[in-house]
Amino acid sequence: MPDVSAASESSPDRHAYARFTRRVQGVLIDAIIFMFILADALAIAVFFGSDNIARVVGFTVAATWLFYEPLLVSMTGGTIGHYLCNLRVVDDRGGNVNFVKAIARVVIKSALGWYSFIGMAMTSRHQAVHDLLTNSTVQIRDLTKAQPHHFIGRRGGITAPGMPSMQRIAVIAVYLFGCFVLFTLAMAALAPVGLVSRQCIDGDSCSATELVIVSLLWVAWAGLSIWAAVLGWRGQLWGARVRR
Repeated sequence: MPDVSAASESSPDRHAYARFTRRVQGVLIDAIIFMFILADALAIAVFFGSDNIARVVGFTVAATWLFYEPLLVSMTGGTIGHYLCNLRVVDDRGGNVNFVKAIARVVIKSALGWYSFIGMAMTSRHQAVHDLLTNSTVQIRDLTKAQPHHFIGRRGGITAPGMPSMQRIAVIAVYLFGCFVLFTLAMAALAPVGLVSRQCIDGDSCSATELVIVSLLWVAWAGLSIWAAVLGWRGQLWGARVRR
């Protein structure tokens, strides 16, 4: 059995908290499931060619997206992605989170997107923002089936010594603003060269190719922002380095 204490840095907490990479794998599995559901729904709507059926299918897909995670998390402790990745959402009071909390987790996670996971680098129990605000954690479901790189113990010191936390947060904010400026400039530069139309940038309509380009750019922006926030909090960026 994997040794949880090997992952713990300085705390007697024996829980095995899921690492970011393991949680991302679960999210990707759920996303793939929804892609198949959406593709099937579109195929059904096109096959029947009926507006009424299309509305019913659309409502069904929307309801599935809304209740998929809350129902499974509150009833079984996790989605299909969680289960396949050996993860479980645990309420701080023990057991599964209730349905209301499960809905709140989905709403917060959807609103913040990948930025919610920045909290994992700043909290002792590796909680994303949607975990923190709903008093929950994501842990390994069965330690006997886990690899050492799947989990980590409770983090000891959160704030690196030698630098005021408010200063570090201010520096992180500057880097995040810089990432946003780069994203905006990159979007503005795509139109003149014909890669993305002005209509797509304004949010009116995008072709399939434009959607791919914009999505890749958005992923790059989100990834760079998360990287800057994590390194900044750890005191590894210029302007936010820990004083020795």
